[in-house]
Amino acid sequence: MKRVFSLFGREQRSVSGAALILMSMVFTSRILGLVRDRLLAARFSPDELGIYFAAFRIPNLLFELLVMGALTSAFIPVFTKYITQEKKEEAWRIASILVNLSFLTLLLVAVPVFIWSRQISHLMAPGFTGEQIDIMAGFTRFMIIFQVIPLLIGNFFTGILQSFNRFWLPAIAPVVYNIGIIAGIIVLTPALHLAAPVAGVGIGAFLFMAIQVPLLVHLGYRHRFTVDIRHKGVQEVGRLMAPRTLGLAVSQVDTTVDLILSSLLGARMVTIFNFAQHLQQLPVGLFGATIAQAALPSLSVSSAREEKEQFKRTIISSLHQIIFFVLPVSVLFIILRIPVVRLVFGAAQFDWEATVMTGMTLSAFSISLAAQAMVQVLARGFYALYDSKTPVVVGIVSIAVNSVLSILFIQVYHLPVWSLGLSTSVASVANGFFLFILLDRKIGGFTREELLGPVIKMCLAALAAGVPLFILLRLMDQLVFDTTRTFGLVLLTGFTGGIGLSIYVFIAWVLGVNEVQLLLNLITKVRRSRHVIFEPATEVINGGVQDKLS
Repeated sequence: MKRVFSLFGREQRSVSGAALILMSMVFTSRILGLVRDRLLAARFSPDELGIYFAAFRIPNLLFELLVMGALTSAFIPVFTKYITQEKKEEAWRIASILVNLSFLTLLLVAVPVFIWSRQISHLMAPGFTGEQIDIMAGFTRFMIIFQVIPLLIGNFFTGILQSFNRFWLPAIAPVVYNIGIIAGIIVLTPALHLAAPVAGVGIGAFLFMAIQVPLLVHLGYRHRFTVDIRHKGVQEVGRLMAPRTLGLAVSQVDTTVDLILSSLLGARMVTIFNFAQHLQQLPVGLFGATIAQAALPSLSVSSAREEKEQFKRTIISSLHQIIFFVLPVSVLFIILRIPVVRLVFGAAQFDWEATVMTGMTLSAFSISLAAQAMVQVLARGFYALYDSKTPVVVGIVSIAVNSVLSILFIQVYHLPVWSLGLSTSVASVANGFFLFILLDRKIGGFTREELLGPVIKMCLAALAAGVPLFILLRLMDQLVFDTTRTFGLVLLTGFTGGIGLSIYVFIAWVLGVNEVQLLLNLITKVRRSRHVIFEPATEVINGGVQDKLS
């Protein structure tokens, strides 16, 4: 047991070390998510899967409002401050109170939702038939109990462990969540049909929570069944999370609008929209969310210690790393959209029309991948400064833009489902731009040359790689590879994608982009994984020193 805690409980104090752990596990989780989607596409028709995806809307809404608002913007900064001030017992007490309050709030809200789930489901998916609404409502009831509750508790556990710079188990938790769903699909489908992946969601959510408990207990956490809304730390969390929760509530309106509009186009369009969204979330989650997650404790500490220059350096290095990795993926998704969709979702029940439409939707999303990923860091910069209002206000404006454009595209101009991806991109770019401008003013201004110089070089490298990639794809598809077969499709995608990425890295290196060295260092660290995974870095950001790779 001691060796297990030594393996998974080692503190990661550098942003690069934490980010590498998070990236590796997020990558694993996302790949498993794509495997899950491939299994779903092979076993169920797009119309059936539309019901399955629509059933997540209400549970996800409850989860986002009760957990994500408190966790990302309020809980981690406040919990980290108490730990930094050597008030660990008070930190444990705050965690227990917040878990209890969230659970009680969920019960209060879930009961009426549970009772009237059919009526609510009809509002969420007005384009569904009566039979489809009945199935959706049943799935929704199940997930409110067996998905939302474990994920609610488990995500607070994740926040606690990350505040202690323990990133391994929180990073593994989403992996086992997807494993649970995959197990449900494979094992239970013959008996339960479409209910099998829903049962798998419950299994995965329980594993997500349970896997983090041993390390949490090892660190000293003992849950207390107490509710004290007058506690100073709890009230501080409440003040910080209120604007964020409002912003999330508005964002849920936007997500619900997407579901309503796509359902009006038919249940299969709900599936197409979700599949494209899952693909575009891979780079955003892999690079944007992980680097931002790894940076948040360091940003919180820099803010608490009033180390403004260190705060700026962490923001700039995080943004550069995100852009360097996300830009080439955007180019690949736009140019290789059809081969990528065919490889991931190509199955007997996922026809050519669905493939083309999913590819077009993916391309529309991909325009804003860098902006979506950058928002993750910029928003956390505000949270670390105890300002959750600014990103919420900016988010509400961008969400309003997204919703209005979505309604115009679908209801007025009668565009296909890919237009929902386009409206998301327009709003995401606006969100990232205004967040950056406001954060720049708040912290006294970034050095323009230091910030923008590498970004311009990365954009030039991405554009220079895109042109030969497009030409190469056309030539290889028509003259070399037989893409009617899976093996030929794999060769085409792998060969052209590899050439495109190589050109991007080479040009970035020629232009002197420092992140190329970061990439090489990460590759070296992967080969010598024990040095980054099991040993803290020599130069520590939390201690106020710039990390080597940042």
